[in-house]
Amino acid sequence: MKNTFLYLLLILGAFLAGCQKPEDVAPPSKLLPQEKMVSLLVNIHILEAQVDASALPSDSARALFLQQQKVLFKRYEVTDSSFRQSYRYYAVHDKDLDDIYKIVIDSLGKREKKFGITPDM
Repeated sequence: MKNTFLYLLLILGAFLAGCQKPEDVAPPSKLLPQEKMVSLLVNIHILEAQVDASALPSDSARALFLQQQKVLFKRYEVTDSSFRQSYRYYAVHDKDLDDIYKIVIDSLGKREKKFGITPDM
């Protein structure tokens, strides 16, 4: 009985230690500003759509996407690591990522309208 209580106490302690509030999570040293994240995500999603429309085999499409993503990161002067860390940071802060994606979706919608593209649904 004592062992069970101790075991449950350890699990609870580990669980509570792993649960940090978003405001407790420190931003990465190279956090991308929200505006840059928006612009980068818009271009990444456009790139994904272009690769999907290319009708390449999946392994070739993935290789093309990764190669073009590197070009995109270079154009924005961003490393893969700083992008992933920034995305992870904003994801922990749900409201921030929601705000970012509202702008991304709005930007993509405006582009669709501008070019007369109708989304497939």
